[in-house]
Amino acid sequence: MDTLMKADIFFFISSISSIILTLLFCIALYYFIRASRNLYLLSEKIKTHFKESEEFIFDLRDRLESNLLFRMFFSPKSKRKK
Repeated sequence: MDTLMKADIFFFISSISSIILTLLFCIALYYFIRASRNLYLLSEKIKTHFKESEEFIFDLRDRLESNLLFRMFFSPKSKRKK
């Protein structure tokens, strides 16, 4: 009888601990999903701003290359023919 009582106590404690661990895992998974969603949104914003800055840099480079003073100091290198 004593062995049966110990087994009941063991199964009760193990079932309670498995429920608690499952709840903790679900909470951690919820926060992980929220964090990953925030990182995704942040990376999308960075991509759009990068595209905008890339266009600005190409425009700036074209304006510099067409500037007379810039061409005077940094003349375009001639391409070698083989």
